[in-house]
Amino acid sequence: MTLMFENRTKVLLILPQGVLERARVLAGEAMTTLKLSVSVQIVLRALIEEGLKQDGDRKLFANIEGQARTVRRIRSLAGRRGELTANKGLPGRGARGA
Repeated sequence: MTLMFENRTKVLLILPQGVLERARVLAGEAMTTLKLSVSVQIVLRALIEEGLKQDGDRKLFANIEGQARTVRRIRSLAGRRGELTANKGLPGRGARGA
């Protein structure tokens, strides 16, 4: 007998509150329909698996693009803030004091 999750990896997943709430609602609907205990983790795992089956779906790629651009923008802004903070050390000098 093979275990369902014998080859598993842990992942930290940060989600917007709205997405988590929708997953909770779906878990509740699944529990009612299936008459089984269904966790948000089960729902998210199923959504990921089903989403990965959609080869080339335009909506999926649009979502991926939007998230990738948002991450790039956030990292860019964080980098600029770091440069501004580092350059405030001495007037007219950079972070290294050169």
